[in-house]
Amino acid sequence: MGISSISDRHTRFSPLIEKLAKAKPRISKVKLCELFAVARSTHYLAKKPKMPSLEQINLTLWVKQAFDQSKGSAGARTLSAIVSKQHNVKITRYKASKIMAQQGLVSRQLIRHRYSKADKEHAIHGNLLKRAFSPTAPNQVWTGDVTYIRTQAGFCYLAVVIDLFSRNIVGFAMSESPDSKLTTQALNMAHTVRLSPSKSRCCQLYRRLL
Repeated sequence: MGISSISDRHTRFSPLIEKLAKAKPRISKVKLCELFAVARSTHYLAKKPKMPSLEQINLTLWVKQAFDQSKGSAGARTLSAIVSKQHNVKITRYKASKIMAQQGLVSRQLIRHRYSKADKEHAIHGNLLKRAFSPTAPNQVWTGDVTYIRTQAGFCYLAVVIDLFSRNIVGFAMSESPDSKLTTQALNMAHTVRLSPSKSRCCQLYRRLL
């Protein structure tokens, strides 16, 4: 009973002693401790930073590991479930949220990529290649594709042109939009690198296609 009352007294009056000492510098903390019947040793001991327990250190480490594994997308509820399952400990989402706040971890959900719908339907062209994927010389068959790349600012798009004979990339371009301008830029690079404008029937066909 006596120990409990001393602890309660310290909990109630120690913060008040600190505030009064700052507001009234002429009054010493010794006098304030005597006034509120709080032992000076107990008051000064409470001001020292407490070392975290092994359990707190482990929880902090595990929450950070789970957060990094999720690439920053997991929230407190998900992190508490992951840590509890992986390490067989009980941690509430409120505890996980507190640990996240202490480490400055903020959940950011990854935005799913979606191609926007075109205003009109694209023309469907015939299959000229007909699965003939092994040309006998360079520049007989070019093929290409467009893909998206996730960046911190959002998505960007990469178009590439590949010579099927050498399997080398002969042209590429990047843009914020996956449109015909992007693919045309990639074809322009391939044309500049591989074909001479003054010769080749392919050049004339290429120009008509553009």
